[in-house]
Amino acid sequence: MRNLSTHYSDHIVELQSRTKNALLKSGSADFIVIHAGMPNMVFLDDYPYPFKVNPHFKAWLPILDSPNCWLIVNGFDKPKLFYFQPIDFWHKVIPLDDHYWNEYFEIEIVNTKAELNKILNPYLSNSICISEHVKFVTEMGFTKINQSSTIDYLHYHRAYKTDYELECLRRSNAIAVKGHRAAKEAFYAGQSEYDIYMAYLSASQQTESQTPYGSIVALNENAAILHYSYFERSSPNKIRSFLIDAGATFHGYASDITRTYSFEKNRFSELIDEMRVLMQESIKGLKAGQSYVDLHAAAYRNISEVLRNFDILKISPEEACEKEIVTTFFPHGLGHHLGMQTHDVAGFMQDENGTHLDTPKKFSALRVSRTIEARQVFTIEPGIYFIDSLLKDLENSDFKNMVDWDVINELRPFGGIRIEDDIIVHSDGNENMTRNLGLN
Repeated sequence: MRNLSTHYSDHIVELQSRTKNALLKSGSADFIVIHAGMPNMVFLDDYPYPFKVNPHFKAWLPILDSPNCWLIVNGFDKPKLFYFQPIDFWHKVIPLDDHYWNEYFEIEIVNTKAELNKILNPYLSNSICISEHVKFVTEMGFTKINQSSTIDYLHYHRAYKTDYELECLRRSNAIAVKGHRAAKEAFYAGQSEYDIYMAYLSASQQTESQTPYGSIVALNENAAILHYSYFERSSPNKIRSFLIDAGATFHGYASDITRTYSFEKNRFSELIDEMRVLMQESIKGLKAGQSYVDLHAAAYRNISEVLRNFDILKISPEEACEKEIVTTFFPHGLGHHLGMQTHDVAGFMQDENGTHLDTPKKFSALRVSRTIEARQVFTIEPGIYFIDSLLKDLENSDFKNMVDWDVINELRPFGGIRIEDDIIVHSDGNENMTRNLGLN
């Protein structure tokens, strides 16, 4: 792994440049004030949901578990960090230790909210405040909150990752891969969804709230539920298949990896092998200057050929694409941007003004309409599923006889297949962070 500290100074220079340009573009403020956020309370109860830091805050520094911290930036001066460290015997208060990034900030430890209010008072009228808690910062006196032109500018440029960010993403993949290996072993040992998930968390040394998204651990038919979020406590009587979609975080940057396995060698395992090949073909097409929509369309066509080769389709791949029958088996997008958020921002933005471009109606589930460029990071995740509700729609349509229902019913108990890697686009080729770690 590369040294994070060697890249961090350039990361700060880039964020300073983006801040300066965003403020010039706004023409209405001298500073951007970024609120790390604060815990959201469970309805009608006295404890909070797990705290999730504002991504605009963690873009600057990896403070993930300390609510009520603030950043003041203007693109020129040394950023100011007001680190909230209350006197609190009820909760764990995380002290601010020495880190490689400390020298890039003017740091002040603050112990009370009254102190914070006094510190922030001079910035209320001449700053753009970025915060999840609009009512709270409005009551503090901020008047320019989450200004769209500023947010759009920052989001558009966030798609271009610095060397520091790329290294964080590599390390996030390394953590998740440890979990995936443990989960695979637990599956072949015949364990339940719950036990497999516990193995994943243990091996990746994460708690559930630290993962970047709700993990999917699905056996058999459950793999046909795209966002399956339940963990069965007992193993099924007959174990057929396993789909795991699970990631990790490092310094606030996410990985997003999916694998599918068959318990035995059979027609379904052959279909998995074919989808592995198809995914590699999609990755080869992920090139700077190309359209991600075109890449999805190519995967859509390739999946139609797989469906025909496995006798699921009775018609030609071309006709299946034209009639959109493929969507029954591949209802989601090929992938998405990846970064501080699993589905990272700006996938539909065409410029720094936030110009939005929808994907074609045929591919409405796709999350990217933007042209592929170097330093962008994507997931590639083609899939084939046997989803009861979509199959019922197909069975009730004019296209019912264009598929082989005997083959479909043979594969239906396996749920489905998705295989997903995390890819950095470089000007001279791609870097598959997931495969480079040996997860095949």
